[in-house]
Amino acid sequence: MHSPQEKPRVSNPTTQPKKKQPKHYYFNENTELNIIKYNKTDDAILKNKIYREHIAYPFDKLAENIIHTFKFYYFDVPSDQVKHEVVSFLVMNIHKFKEGKGKAFSYFSIVAKNYLILHNNKNYKNYKIHSKLEVIDYGDNIKNKNQMIKINDFNKEYVEEMLVYWENNLTNIFKRQKDILVADSVLEIFRRRENIENFNKKALYLLVREMTGSKTQHITRIVNIMKKFNTHLMEEFHTFGQIDTTNTGSFLE
Repeated sequence: MHSPQEKPRVSNPTTQPKKKQPKHYYFNENTELNIIKYNKTDDAILKNKIYREHIAYPFDKLAENIIHTFKFYYFDVPSDQVKHEVVSFLVMNIHKFKEGKGKAFSYFSIVAKNYLILHNNKNYKNYKIHSKLEVIDYGDNIKNKNQMIKINDFNKEYVEEMLVYWENNLTNIFKRQKDILVADSVLEIFRRRENIENFNKKALYLLVREMTGSKTQHITRIVNIMKKFNTHLMEEFHTFGQIDTTNTGSFLE
């Protein structure tokens, strides 16, 4: 009951605070649904229509925001060109997004950051590695942490065929989106090996952590699985001079 002097408060809809939109409102559930539609159709015309109307702008805005949020300013080309390259990389990897395995926004944010970390060419050697090495969990089971890896010393032909094999089999071998992200980040290091030079294993693990946000233990588990496959692939390469990149069945027990 209100006293005679008091008037009941009536909420005025025009004065209600506006609901704050999420920061990534440009990339929403509708965007994710259209990415799923894009991946499911083989119709090139329909793909182009879906991309142009529903995916192009979210990808463009996502790339722009990642560049500025994480201050990837150390490229020797204009920022618009960098953004275009990031968007192209997102399109190249769009087929790897799996429905029900996580949010599209989170997945493509990591893919974009992945690309930028490895292409932030002039300052890559200094990219947070030296300042953050001490925070790595030293309780993991990485052996010979101080061993130096010369990525460019790998047989170039073998690496190219190994990458094709994994491109064909990544989502057959790994089913969870977070596992796919870690494995693909490891492969991305090999794809961009000419930009990386020499890093010790600690730095490489840190790099994958930066790219994916995964814990060291999770990265170690995925890397160990990949090592088993790569041991077989290397034996096949040495025996036959090539890898059967069309093989989509697991040769591991």
